[in-house]
Amino acid sequence: MKTGLASPRSAARMNVSKAPPPPPPPAASHLAIPPPSASSPSPSVSPVKISMQEHFAINVCPGPILPIPQISDFFPRFHDYPCTPPPPREKKIPREETFNGGFKEGERPGDDGAGAGGDGDGDGVADSDDDDTYLGTLEFSLLFDQENNCLHCTVHKAKGLKAMDSNGLADPYVKLHLLPGASKANKLRTKTLKNTLNPVWNETLVYHGITAADMTTKTLRLCVCDMDRLGRNEFIGEARVALKKLREGDNKRYNMGLERSAQNKDWNNPAAVEAGAPLAEEERGRILVSLCYMTEKSCLLVGIVRCAHLAAMDSNGYSDPFVKIVLQPDMGKKSKYKTSVKKKTLNPEFNEEFSYDVTLDLLAKKTLEISVWDYDLGMSNDFIGGVELGINASGQRLRHWFECLKNKGKKVEYWHTLTQQGAPSADKTD
Repeated sequence: MKTGLASPRSAARMNVSKAPPPPPPPAASHLAIPPPSASSPSPSVSPVKISMQEHFAINVCPGPILPIPQISDFFPRFHDYPCTPPPPREKKIPREETFNGGFKEGERPGDDGAGAGGDGDGDGVADSDDDDTYLGTLEFSLLFDQENNCLHCTVHKAKGLKAMDSNGLADPYVKLHLLPGASKANKLRTKTLKNTLNPVWNETLVYHGITAADMTTKTLRLCVCDMDRLGRNEFIGEARVALKKLREGDNKRYNMGLERSAQNKDWNNPAAVEAGAPLAEEERGRILVSLCYMTEKSCLLVGIVRCAHLAAMDSNGYSDPFVKIVLQPDMGKKSKYKTSVKKKTLNPEFNEEFSYDVTLDLLAKKTLEISVWDYDLGMSNDFIGGVELGINASGQRLRHWFECLKNKGKKVEYWHTLTQQGAPSADKTD
């Protein structure tokens, strides 16, 4: 006979099946205290909830926030500029081949060659060490003589140059470059001084054939380099002056800090000139010609004074120039002259004068052809450039011719830019 009491196993099964469902999980923004174990008695109070902000405040910031120390507590205080620069650290400087006492044209000074493409004037990053920020100063003066079309640059001295040699000194010189201009004749340089960081040159370099128009468009670049025994050089720094700021007749003195700046590829990348290759007018050069008609002798005196900034036609970077003049229409041998040959120069000085016996009426109908050539022994001479003066000319050439006919007995000098005028169809050996 069964009683109404259930067995212990069935009672336990009934209690399990009737247990209440677990509570829902807490919200994401709160953390609940874990529930007590089954063996411990159930608490009589509800769980305490702690916000996320309070949790982080308790575990991360247990105490008051301390003040941040000043940067000056960790680094020493330096003296205000200017001060004596610290001695330079010895380091390997990339060397570059010289070209007439200068660094490779178109290469960025101080470039180690990594990532440089083509002429080395690309995106290479110059050395940015602290000792490169002070390269020294250069003192010089400029004078523009408009009457003689000359630009005088007197390089006085430099101070505090950066040491480039292992002995802590340098062998500095200054190289001048008239920009824009690709001709090697645009480059002049001072003498080299040995073992000094404070050189004194007091040397004057002259650019001939500089007109007032040139002064409005050109820039003078002064580059300080260090020469070593192997004939190589190391770039120290440069300074640039826009000539449009220089007034005619003013001797202006400059004291400029040297900079390590990138160079313009278009200004400093002259292409090698090949014989017979077409040249731009600015690359051919200029010639200074004097004209004077003597009424007493009924003759025209033509003076070939000098040339400036001629194109380099030889493989050595120079030319062996001479000048030919012809009075057209051709009057035979009496109408043709030529000057002597000046060896290995791009700025020849001739100072030679030639005479043509011709009346003033006939002279007004004639044309004076002037051409500059590069002499080659046993080979065809290379044409550099020419200019024609006469009634059929234009611009400054025509003005020069009219002033000669108008001012009888007076010598009239003009600079003329060499052009393709007078170029022969084929070079002929003289």
